[in-house]
Amino acid sequence: VQIGGEAGRIIRPTAFDSAPDGTFVVADAPGDSRRVQIFLESGNPLGGFLMQGRPVPLITLGDVALSGLGTLEYTGRSIFISQPDSGALVAEYDATGTPRRSFGELRPTGQERDRAVHEALNVGMPLPAADGGSFFVFLTGVPMFRKYDAAGTLQFERHVEGPEVDAYLREMPRAWPRRKTADGEIPLVPSMIRTAAVDPQGRLWISLVAPVTYVYDATGEKRRTLQFRSAGIIAPTSFFFTRDGRVLATPGCYAFPAAP
Repeated sequence: VQIGGEAGRIIRPTAFDSAPDGTFVVADAPGDSRRVQIFLESGNPLGGFLMQGRPVPLITLGDVALSGLGTLEYTGRSIFISQPDSGALVAEYDATGTPRRSFGELRPTGQERDRAVHEALNVGMPLPAADGGSFFVFLTGVPMFRKYDAAGTLQFERHVEGPEVDAYLREMPRAWPRRKTADGEIPLVPSMIRTAAVDPQGRLWISLVAPVTYVYDATGEKRRTLQFRSAGIIAPTSFFFTRDGRVLATPGCYAFPAAP
């Protein structure tokens, strides 16, 4: 796939996901727009659409600023996007960009008077689960996740807890700097979560900014705390689970045995 702002090319990519059939989706940012495009495994484009709505908050990981359209999940038929500016946590689209549904109430943040900050504190990762439902992992604010069933009904909510989280909670900001854009000012909100994924057994893996990963079972109970080591300790920025029971982690695309 070539670089460019034209349809079928990619410029300033912010998110990627692939489906079992080999097709994949890339979110990018041509100009001031937010775009989602679908490609064949060969890189040939299948189509795409522009996202509507206001400028989105910027989520920061250290010195790196990520677009609010920095997380999406693609099943081959549907694209799930974290879109709190729609009034719900998750928006589901078909391949043409037609909305199918939205689900998940925004959580209370104490910042409801500042709409941009309130929405930024509700940005997260929608993660389809094996039972047809979805996990939603909040990337900002108090670390937590929710589980929804296939109809979008809340099943449970859990806080992400552990000694690695305590320092973040003590230092969590109460005010956020803003970046000026052509459409106004956008808050910069730090993230505690680097990435999250659901493995074939239905377990939820959450990688923290601290180089530690928590593994939760399908009921939301924490089962393991992991640390990945290669040439040194790494903090995974993405996970991929193979059919032979390994987990691939970036940066570096290292392969590890998945937790039993």
